[in-house]
Amino acid sequence: QVQLVESGGGLVQAGGSLRLSCAASGRTFSRSAMGWFRQAPGKEREFVAGITWGDVTRYAEVGKGRFNISRDNAKKTVYLQMNSLKTEDTAVYSCAVDSTYYGPIYSDDAEYEYWGRGTQVTVAS
Repeated sequence: QVQLVESGGGLVQAGGSLRLSCAASGRTFSRSAMGWFRQAPGKEREFVAGITWGDVTRYAEVGKGRFNISRDNAKKTVYLQMNSLKTEDTAVYSCAVDSTYYGPIYSDDAEYEYWGRGTQVTVAS
């Protein structure tokens, strides 16, 4: 069983920054790919960024050049640094774990077995 807890969300002005954290527990974290997704009101959940066990990263177009994903296996935590935030970044951000060891990064949320409850990010104009 895996537990994921996100933190770091909040209200920020457009152009500002936030760093989200996702703390994992319950299984070997270091061997799994992790992903960040977001869901805005009335929209489907979308992939934001992912990171493999070997620190290979992948970003959706919405985050390229502005977001940075990283992980600290000793702390079992994955981070999403978000800079130059826009009002359209407003959403609930959730992290997810792919239970397959040494797997690639998937942008399809169906490939991830475990999810956190999410943290709200609101970007004001």
